[in-house]
Amino acid sequence: MSGDIQHLTDADFEEAIQGDSPILVDFWAAWCAPCRMIAPVLEELAGEYGGRARVGKVNVDEQGAIAQRFGIQSIPTLMLFKKGEVADKVVGVASKEALTSLLDKHL
Repeated sequence: MSGDIQHLTDADFEEAIQGDSPILVDFWAAWCAPCRMIAPVLEELAGEYGGRARVGKVNVDEQGAIAQRFGIQSIPTLMLFKKGEVADKVVGVASKEALTSLLDKHL
């Protein structure tokens, strides 16, 4: 994993989603094949959007309270937060183009 992606926990999640720049949070699990498929795309986006938007990951097996709070029922689920609020959501594997347009829409 690249240093550009924040691995979020119950302890730092709230602070992470409050930032000024939007954060795209990937709710995932190690056993989830589609989650592994989308991981390289998220790495690229984290690098390309550095300074403008952030990318975070929440392991639903380790951080169940966060997943429960947002009603995550299938993974991967990607949620875009702006100033602590859910601004957008994608369930399932999305193309890099789809995620780029999602991020651009909220910048």
